[in-house]
Amino acid sequence: MGNYIYKPLMGSLQKHGALAGLRRWSLERDDSGTIYPHRIYTDAKKNIYHSVTHILKETAPQEQKDALERWIERKGSADERDMACERGKLAHAHAEYLLKTGAKLARHNANKRGIWRMGSDELDRCPTKVTQWGLSKAAETAPRVSWSASGYARGLRSFILERVTAIHAIEFSVYDKDYGYAGTADALIDIDGKLTICDWKTSKEVRSDEMLVNYCHQLGAYNYALRKLTGIECNQALVCIARRSGKPQLKLLDSLALRSSEISFMERCMTFQEQLKELAVV
Repeated sequence: MGNYIYKPLMGSLQKHGALAGLRRWSLERDDSGTIYPHRIYTDAKKNIYHSVTHILKETAPQEQKDALERWIERKGSADERDMACERGKLAHAHAEYLLKTGAKLARHNANKRGIWRMGSDELDRCPTKVTQWGLSKAAETAPRVSWSASGYARGLRSFILERVTAIHAIEFSVYDKDYGYAGTADALIDIDGKLTICDWKTSKEVRSDEMLVNYCHQLGAYNYALRKLTGIECNQALVCIARRSGKPQLKLLDSLALRSSEISFMERCMTFQEQLKELAVV
């Protein structure tokens, strides 16, 4: 459930090995409803993990839950939801293709020329110009995106070509046993030279501050688990929300804001665990 872009030259084998281990989803999905009414994941020792998005949904403020219920009850909402889901998948797939293909081309070029360099974070990088060359070549060969998602894909493509300076991992799984959650992060990349954990979103409208808070907490969850599993410390996090036209809406978290989002998500995890206890009593 994800792929790690492996660069075999130089760097910390421990961190690269740990990051490589996240390329496969090691948890087993359980939709049976026998333990909880929602989907869960379990590991080999039968520890239970809840999805990050489910925890965020269940611990959202009541007014957000009420607004969602009203929207679901609205005529045509199911079709609208399906279309939004489809365009999100198509835009994500486009971004994934660009990063995977760009990384592959850059890696081949850098290996051939022996120009990898290790950063202070013990992650290997090829020169920025090589990465950007690989991404531009990937954009030339990218499959055409359906018209329904073409504007969103175009926004993500422009951002990636302009701002990404190194590619470390794409679509990788993270989890934490202590807080009992699991999820999939979209990308670990350098944005303008800074190590960034990134999440791609799509939206017809500008996202509200309340929705952005959820996205920030989602990145806090991913970053906390990534650090525990690999020892990798991100400089920042980015929510990149592609729009139907124009530039994406960006929410950038510096290291302090990212740590605050981690703490906020842990608090929501504890609230969620209390909800599960109440559910068990009922």
